[in-house]
Amino acid sequence: MIRLLISFGSAVLTASLVLAEPAALYQTHCVECHGENRLGLIGPALLPETLGSLRGTALQDTIKNGREATEMPAFREVLSDQQIEGLSAFLKTPLAPAPHWGPEQISSSLLINEDYEPIDEPLWSADPMNLTLVVETTDHSVSVVDGDSFEVLTRFETPFGTRGQPKFSPDGRYVYIMSRDGWIQKYDLYSLQEVRRVRAGLNSRNIVLSHDGKWIAVANYLPNTFVILSADDLSPQKVEAVQGKDGLPSRVSAVYLAAKRKSFVLALKDAPSIWEVFYGPNPPHYGFAHDWRIEGPAPNKDPFPLRTITLKSLVEDFYLDPTDEYVMGASPSGTGGQVVDLVIGHTIANLDLAGMPHLGSGSTWQVGDRTVMATPHLREPLVSIVDMKTWETVKQIKMLGSGFFTRTHENSPYIWVDVFFGPDQDAIQVIDKQSLEIVKTLRPQKGSRAAHVEFTKDGTYAMVSVWEEDGAVVVYDAQTLEETHRLPMRKPQGKYNVGNRIMRVQSVGN
Repeated sequence: MIRLLISFGSAVLTASLVLAEPAALYQTHCVECHGENRLGLIGPALLPETLGSLRGTALQDTIKNGREATEMPAFREVLSDQQIEGLSAFLKTPLAPAPHWGPEQISSSLLINEDYEPIDEPLWSADPMNLTLVVETTDHSVSVVDGDSFEVLTRFETPFGTRGQPKFSPDGRYVYIMSRDGWIQKYDLYSLQEVRRVRAGLNSRNIVLSHDGKWIAVANYLPNTFVILSADDLSPQKVEAVQGKDGLPSRVSAVYLAAKRKSFVLALKDAPSIWEVFYGPNPPHYGFAHDWRIEGPAPNKDPFPLRTITLKSLVEDFYLDPTDEYVMGASPSGTGGQVVDLVIGHTIANLDLAGMPHLGSGSTWQVGDRTVMATPHLREPLVSIVDMKTWETVKQIKMLGSGFFTRTHENSPYIWVDVFFGPDQDAIQVIDKQSLEIVKTLRPQKGSRAAHVEFTKDGTYAMVSVWEEDGAVVVYDAQTLEETHRLPMRKPQGKYNVGNRIMRVQSVGN
């Protein structure tokens, strides 16, 4: 307790203020929902690693005003501005030591929907392969849209802060959704019910589903682990501590699927290394004993054998080519990159790319007899076209600004690229895939950010997000480029068509 003497004219006022420590405020107001150690319960984890998207005063504003359509209450009548500022600083302080989250913790976190009842046929009559899931971030929900009628079939709640692409089972029945604080949700699109969820990590980057639908791979920032779950019951099958050759721990920048190799490929963020984890029977052995980390006398004794490839330099974002044999990796410096041959386990080429290419959102197609890949750049107003045989940059297309996503479809003559950053963030630029020239600039909603294009299953329509709190999914005829539908949405961050995503897994594996 601190006693303050406040002088005001001739009067002296005595006030008694109790200035509670931020940790005590947390125990009083937050622990019930967010857990004893800030690791999350019914509310998300409150750690620097999971709060990174709340920039500026966003965290203080959330504490003060609550969060709409959630159980997060407003504390403006309970806590002073000074207390809210102190509590916010406390929540952004790293835990020491770093928390452990292994198989026991993963298994204990399992939540099962006791009311879930599987059914043989969908509750709806739409084409199951032409459903599109729209991730809406304002209130952490997903809308399920019929890709023929554009009717919203249902809207369901997701874990806090969805990150990465939802993954679909090969038959399109189940979808797996990950939150940035590590929750994996399994949802049945036939019965429109959540099945179960489990927490695979405390701060997770992305997930990927094996091509046969049996295994989920999870890349974690906190703790530094790589996790494999059973897609059936979400039980942990493998939890691997991630570290470089020097033994120091490393985060995983991303994990992708190499379906043709029956493996998961991941890049280490803090060590110059790529890992390949095989999930199919009889994985190939490349003759480099030091490349393998095994739990038995031979690689095929471990159901998920791990092969490590040591590189000369770090790989940040990366892209797998259509053969699943080559990794195109961007440099963390933002300039250049490398191509790694997964068969021989070596870098075979350097990439001439500047301005931080966002390779993970690249698109691939045929121009004549050669395969090319287009990548946007986060720091330069360019789209670079790379020949995937010579690995040379064959063209740089000048854009209105830096972009984040590209998207095309085998039945579309165009590639669609957003202008995510800068004054023209309301633009989508459409590029002819053969001439490599911009043919049209669309502005779905003037002054509002437009981003993330997805196609219907057959490529007839292209859907664009108006990335605002009161936003929309704007649908265009993919040939005429004319608007046909507009669906109001709550900050529709991403859209994922079931058939397209399954086809991409089966044919490309990324």
